[in-house]
Amino acid sequence: MTFLLSLSKLIDAINEKIGQLVSWALLAAVLICTGNALIRYAFNISSNGWLEIQWYLFSAIFLLGSSATLRRNEHVRIDVVAGRFSKRTQVWIDIFGFLFFLLPMAGLVLYFAAPYAMESMRNQEVSSNAGGLIVWPAKLLIPVGFLLLTLQGVSELIKRIGYLKGLVPASAFEKHAATPEEEIEAIKNANNLK
Repeated sequence: MTFLLSLSKLIDAINEKIGQLVSWALLAAVLICTGNALIRYAFNISSNGWLEIQWYLFSAIFLLGSSATLRRNEHVRIDVVAGRFSKRTQVWIDIFGFLFFLLPMAGLVLYFAAPYAMESMRNQEVSSNAGGLIVWPAKLLIPVGFLLLTLQGVSELIKRIGYLKGLVPASAFEKHAATPEEEIEAIKNANNLK
C-alpha cells in the first residue's frame, strides 16, 4: 500500500502542476478575445484563427483542468444527500462512483478518443474555415485530458482505500476550498520558497 500511496502523491503533484499551468490559458483566452474584438471593431479585420484559438484554449482549460478539479474534490456532487452519511459511508459512495462510473467512462472515452486524435495527427488535419488553424492539437487534448482524469481517478481511489485502512487522513481528499486571495498568497509563498 505504501507504493500505491506514493504513486497517488505523484499523480496528485502532476495534475496539480498541470492545473496551475492550464489556469494561464484562461488569461490567454481573455486577452485574445479582447484583442480580437478590439481589432475587429476598430479596424474591421479578423480571422477565424483567432476564434479557433479561443476554442482550443477553452478546451485545454476544461479537459486538462478536470483532473486538478477532481484532485481538489471540487467537482459537482450531491452533498445534500451524501453529507448526511458518516465519513466512512461517503468514502464507500466515492469508491463505488470511481469504480462504476468515472473510471469506466474515462476509459471508454480514452479508448475512442486516442485513435480519433491519432488519425487527425496522421492526416495533419486543418480547419475547414478560411484562415483556420490545424485541428489535431485540439483533438489530442481529448485523450490527454481523459488520461489525466483516469490517473487522478485511480489516485482518488487509492486515497479512499487508504482512508478505510486507516493509512490516510480524510483531509487528503476533502474539498480544498480557498478564497482567491488565499490561493494567491499560497502561490506567492510557494514562489518565495524556490
